[in-house]
Amino acid sequence: MSNERPRPSEFGTDEAAPPVDEKPYKIIFEANKCFGAGRCAEASTNWELDLQTGVANPQTYFLDESDVDENIRAAELCPAKKGDGVIHIIDRREDREIAPDPHGDGSLSVDW
Repeated sequence: MSNERPRPSEFGTDEAAPPVDEKPYKIIFEANKCFGAGRCAEASTNWELDLQTGVANPQTYFLDESDVDENIRAAELCPAKKGDGVIHIIDRREDREIAPDPHGDGSLSVDW
C-alpha cells in the first residue's frame, strides 16, 4: 500500500465533465463526513443543507471563475474533520487542492 496521496485531478472527472477551460475548478465532497453544520450554505449559494438528512449538497461540482471564491469560502468554513473540512476545491488546470489545503502543498486532503 502506497503512502503517496492521490492527485486531485484523478477524482470526479469523466466524459461528462465540462472542459477545463470552461469550468477550471471542481469540488470533491466527503459527504459521508458531513455533520450538517451548514456553514457552507451560509457562505455559498451553491450549497444547500438538507434538513431531513442533515447533509449539505452542492448544486454543481464544476465551477468557473465567477463561482470559485464563494465555494472556497465554504470549504474554508467547514468545521468537519476537526476543522480540515470535507469540501475540497480543486484547480483542474494546476492539478492541486486550493481549499482548504491543510497540508499547505496543494495535495488532496480527502480521507477515503
